[in-house]
Amino acid sequence: MKLYLAAAVLMLVLAVHTAEAQEEPTLEQHFTKFGTQVKEIAEDLADKTKTAFQNIEQSEFGTKTRNWFNDQYEKLKQKMTETFN
Repeated sequence: MKLYLAAAVLMLVLAVHTAEAQEEPTLEQHFTKFGTQVKEIAEDLADKTKTAFQNIEQSEFGTKTRNWFNDQYEKLKQKMTETFN
């Protein structure tokens, strides 16, 4: 009976030791992984932002808005020229 108990305890100790033996990531590895994740998120965000701005620029709304601002600028420029000349 004692032999079975000793064998069971030995197996339990080995199982716990094996579980503890698995290497946990070091602090340096955590920071490296975190840095990589932040870099990937930033690149993804930059790509999505660039695509969104390109879509807006090429849309009808973007074109009309840009033309309206150009017209307003030209009108203002013309009034300033007339006023101060």
